[in-house]
Amino acid sequence: MLNIMEVHETNQMIEQEKLDVRTITMGISLLDCVCGDVDQLCANIYRKITTTARELVATGKAIERDYGIPIVNKRITVTPISLVGGGACRTPEDFVAIAHALDKAAHEVGVDLIGGYSALVSKSMTKADELLIRSLPHALSETGIVCSSVNVGSTKTGIDMDAVELLGHIVKDIAYRTRDTDSYGCVKFVVFCNAPDDNPFMAGGFHGVTEGDAVINVGVSGPGVVSRSLDAAQGKGFEFLCETIKRTAFKITRVGQLVAQEASRRLGVPFGIIDLSLAPTPAVGDSVGEVLEKIGLAQVGGPGTTAALAMLNDQVKKGGIMASSYVGGLSGAFIPVSEDKNMINAASAGCLTIEKLEAMTCVCSVGLDMIAIPGDTPDSTISGIIADEAAIGMVNQKTTAVRLIPVYGKGVGDMANFGGLMGYAPIMPVNTSSCEPFVTRGGRIPAPIHSFKN
Repeated sequence: MLNIMEVHETNQMIEQEKLDVRTITMGISLLDCVCGDVDQLCANIYRKITTTARELVATGKAIERDYGIPIVNKRITVTPISLVGGGACRTPEDFVAIAHALDKAAHEVGVDLIGGYSALVSKSMTKADELLIRSLPHALSETGIVCSSVNVGSTKTGIDMDAVELLGHIVKDIAYRTRDTDSYGCVKFVVFCNAPDDNPFMAGGFHGVTEGDAVINVGVSGPGVVSRSLDAAQGKGFEFLCETIKRTAFKITRVGQLVAQEASRRLGVPFGIIDLSLAPTPAVGDSVGEVLEKIGLAQVGGPGTTAALAMLNDQVKKGGIMASSYVGGLSGAFIPVSEDKNMINAASAGCLTIEKLEAMTCVCSVGLDMIAIPGDTPDSTISGIIADEAAIGMVNQKTTAVRLIPVYGKGVGDMANFGGLMGYAPIMPVNTSSCEPFVTRGGRIPAPIHSFKN
């Protein structure tokens, strides 16, 4: 239970420092929906989601009202659809029908986003996996709130380069089909290596096959709280700095734990994990970039950025893990360019580049996230960037991800606007030196030697 001092501190964090619970996400297994007919499968999926999640949004709003804690999004994740639809789907259009069923069900229960239109292809693609991947341009352009992910590699299996090469074309096609909204369809799609089964954040969330029938996962957010706490650490040594971040992460995670347990109790659904990631927004004072600059950088992206981010990520995990027995998902510090005002500014000034962001992803929670690039970037270049990021995850035994938006019709110096939490982003330059002979070799990159631990 929270004591009176923690209640006072929580109120201050909410009112003055932009603390919020970014999402309550209900994971729902669709494995019991599987059948051999597409229409029946869609009906089963719609019924399962609307029945299981019918009280999710109302419960989230009630918790907000009762505790005064903002809960920004209510979301759903489902079993990766390539696994659910494999027995019924014979064409990409069959999978698109499932995407429409997901979208309809999500709108019916009132959630903000639904994730799990996904495929897990870290070793190779099944026919169903490939059909789903080829359906993505239509599925993401024809639905409103369906999110998708493809896991192309893992430390244990290596990287499926056939999938990586195909996804370069798919990302460009998604961008073209949603060209009237600054290629917004790409905002709803992410490519992973070592994807976790219990991620409550989008676009990469899905309900893993190791999960139960339903579960409640909560993602907290508090870069503004951490930033404000660092005012007292100016001029102090690293010991004081680290202790400040750890204590703050503990308090933030306690709020998420309270919300998760209460949602679990009211919905009668087991509590899964707290994802204690620092997830920024474009609002002033809600920026991971600002935190890094308060640590001592003139501007994020300059020398020292990777070291500062490594320290921040580690201290957030150390503090948060003491506040909850079940920390999972991604957990750490997010660096999505379009969703972070200070990173937007640094990218616009040329201080923050894609190459520097790649280095930063070696030490933080995710990867190259929400990066707008020229719409005429070659397909093979996108595949090469995905392969680079997957290699970082594979070798370092961590989750990495790529969410690139090749904004159709725009080039370096232009601005892309995605709206809401997704923010806006300058179109960043990309090194287009050809890697096509590399990404088109076929087959897979073998797993690293340290993966063999049986």
